[in-house]
Amino acid sequence: MMTNKYHKLLASMLLFTSASTLLACSGTENTAAEVQPVNGDSAPTSVQVSQTEASAMPAPLQSNSDPTILQNVSATVYKDANCGCCKEWIGHAKEHGMTAEGQDVADLAVFKQRYGVPNNMRSCHTTVTSDGYVFEGHVPAKHVAEFLANPPSDAIGLAVPGMPMGSPGMEYNNQFDPYQIMQINKDGSSTVYAQIESPQQQL
Repeated sequence: MMTNKYHKLLASMLLFTSASTLLACSGTENTAAEVQPVNGDSAPTSVQVSQTEASAMPAPLQSNSDPTILQNVSATVYKDANCGCCKEWIGHAKEHGMTAEGQDVADLAVFKQRYGVPNNMRSCHTTVTSDGYVFEGHVPAKHVAEFLANPPSDAIGLAVPGMPMGSPGMEYNNQFDPYQIMQINKDGSSTVYAQIESPQQQL
């Protein structure tokens, strides 16, 4: 009987851990795993991944692209202090040459509004380059570089709304959810910039 009780307790703990991990990164200003509208004052909350859970995550995908594609790009990443996936994305950007400085802020909505990120395009962190372009959420370095090489005249940047599993910084147990990279336009509209159907398309 003691063995059965132990097994039930262990199974319950594992179920709770898995659910917590999949809910997302952390911080009161981060969106949940799917896109959710937010008002100007706050954004949906999410749950921090513990160090134990993070250590169980596989290493991020290794890119076959040039690791210097962002070497001339400097940016500030506005994020919540406890956001693990934000830190992972900063690492992804740095691995591709970006000079990225994380800045912890108490109210992310203020910065998203300041830099023109529409409510339905928001994610857990906002990256602003030294020349003023905005990259919201887990945008792959490859697409940041492509955009900066030839920025559309009517665009302010790119966004990956929400936090899709398998996007850069959101790797977990080799899971992957197809997602869209959206172009944010100066008039507040958005259009599809790229459709990502597989992890390899991010590289």
